[in-house]
Amino acid sequence: MTRSDLPARDHHNLPDEIPDPRHIALSDLSQALTLGWRDFRRAPVFGLVFSAFYVLGGWALASVALASGQDWWLIPFILGFPLIAPFAATGLYEVSRRIEAGEPLDTPRILRVVFEQRQRQIPSMAMVILLLFMFWVFVAHTVFALFMGVSALTNITSSPEVLLQGRGLVMLVLGTIIGGGFAVVLFTFTVVGLPLLMEREVDFITAIITSCRAVAENPGVMAVWAAMIAIWLFLAILPGFLGLLVVLPVLGHASWHVYRRVMAD
Repeated sequence: MTRSDLPARDHHNLPDEIPDPRHIALSDLSQALTLGWRDFRRAPVFGLVFSAFYVLGGWALASVALASGQDWWLIPFILGFPLIAPFAATGLYEVSRRIEAGEPLDTPRILRVVFEQRQRQIPSMAMVILLLFMFWVFVAHTVFALFMGVSALTNITSSPEVLLQGRGLVMLVLGTIIGGGFAVVLFTFTVVGLPLLMEREVDFITAIITSCRAVAENPGVMAVWAAMIAIWLFLAILPGFLGLLVVLPVLGHASWHVYRRVMAD
C-alpha cells in the first residue's frame, strides 16, 4: 500500500509492508537519469523552486563568510554540501510519483503533501542528515586546525599553495577520506530511505535499515550512483551555486526512479 492510499485509513497505526530490495544494473541508472531529465522538463517550475532554496542558502552562506573575512569556512561547507542535498529532493519525489502514476501536477496538492511531512517521519530523517552534516563541519575544522594551525586557516584562500605542500597535502588526503566516510554513511541511509518515507507509512529507523539492505544488495551500482551524485553536485556548486538549479532537480527526480527500480513491488 502506498502513501496515496493513506487517507483511506489510520496510517499512524498501520505500517505498510515493505518489499525486499531488488538487484539492479548500471543500465537502470542510465534509464533513471533519462526519466529524471524528462520529469524536470515536464515540471521545471517545481524543480527550480525547490532547488532555489539551496542556491539562496549558498549565497547567504558565502556572503556571511566573505563579509566576516573568514571565507575559509566555505571549504568544509562546500565539500559537505552533498550530505544535505538528498533532503532537497523530497518535494521532487512527489512530482515524479505523480508523473509516474498519471496523476495531475496540482500545485496546491503537491505543496500540501510536502507540508504534511512535518507530521510523519521525514523530520526525524532530516535531523539525522543535519546532525551528520554539522558533525562533518566540526571534524573538518578540527582536521584543519590540527594540521595547519588556526593562523594558517585565515590565509588559505589568499595563499592556496599551502594546501599543496607538506602538511597541507596530508590534511587534504585525511579530510577527503573522512568526508567520504560521512558521505557513504548518509548516502546509504537516504538513497532508499527518504523516498520510502515519502511513499509509504514506515518509521525512519525501518527506512534506514531498508536503505542499507538495498545498498548491500547493489554495492557496485550504488557506488557508481553515489559517485555520480557527488561529482555532479560539486560541479554544480562551482558556478556560484547556480548549477544546482538544474542538477539538483534532475538528480532528485532520477533518485526517485532509482528507488522505484530497487523497491518495486
